[in-house]
Amino acid sequence: MTAPAADVVIDVEGLTKSFGGRPVVRNLSMQVRRGLIYGFLGPNGSGKTTTLRMLCGLLTPDSGHGTCLGYDILTQSAEIKRHVGYMTQRFSLYADLSIRENLEFVARVYNLERPRAAADAAIRRLGLENRAGQLAGELSGGWKQRLALGACILPGPQLLLLDEPTAGVDPKARREFWDEIHALAHQGMTVLVSTHYMDEAERCHEIAYIAYGELLARGTVDAVIADAHLATYVVTGPGLADLAEALKGREGVDMVAPFGTALHVSGRDRARLDAATRDLREGGAQRWAPGEPTLEDVFIDLMSRTKDNFA
Repeated sequence: MTAPAADVVIDVEGLTKSFGGRPVVRNLSMQVRRGLIYGFLGPNGSGKTTTLRMLCGLLTPDSGHGTCLGYDILTQSAEIKRHVGYMTQRFSLYADLSIRENLEFVARVYNLERPRAAADAAIRRLGLENRAGQLAGELSGGWKQRLALGACILPGPQLLLLDEPTAGVDPKARREFWDEIHALAHQGMTVLVSTHYMDEAERCHEIAYIAYGELLARGTVDAVIADAHLATYVVTGPGLADLAEALKGREGVDMVAPFGTALHVSGRDRARLDAATRDLREGGAQRWAPGEPTLEDVFIDLMSRTKDNFA
């Protein structure tokens, strides 16, 4: 069901972008509702960053059309940029300035009336009081990302675009970062975030999966898993590596992947999967238990059906 126009922050259709004759994004359409955390997933080179840049007016698509925050992405990119906070993969603030100096500088760039007060408010919000005088270049990855987020939200954007914001950050810092993202969404901000982490994807209200320029799946996590129609066995016991090799290539087995001390064996057709594995289930040394497919199972299966556009 299409959301009312007032509730839609991003509404694009048929976005296509090529570099050097190679398609990076192909015929991508998506709609994001206000106040959602929308997860954007896919492998490296899949077109996530290019899509984010087209949405916020930094890149012009070769074809396609749409709106971001009600502004036309083709003709009103300057207006879009005024209302979007964009956090890039690489830390882009000044390493030789302190946390406070960086935030005050950003506040002045955006012509905020009281830049020092705005910086102080951001410092308190993100728990940076004890580090306000520390040089940004001396911060750990987690603290750098927290500072970068503070700079992004300082001018009060309506939409936040986060490009793999927690890459290389420890689990505790990642969790704290996501707690802040949920707090922002609760206050009405819309967040579009690209990530490689399945646990982060599961914290999003909705997700979209893009591989090699094409949008392959979208919806809530539960809906994406259900729509994959994967039947799954969780296999435990000895000789799992040899078992995985024996299963690869069997008709009816569409995915074999190790998960810790277990092996996930999945197929898109339960009857064909059962027929393909019956001899191993009945005569093997392992224990086979019916299981529920995970989000990672779905994405591995989707990847197996896509072709690298740079191959």
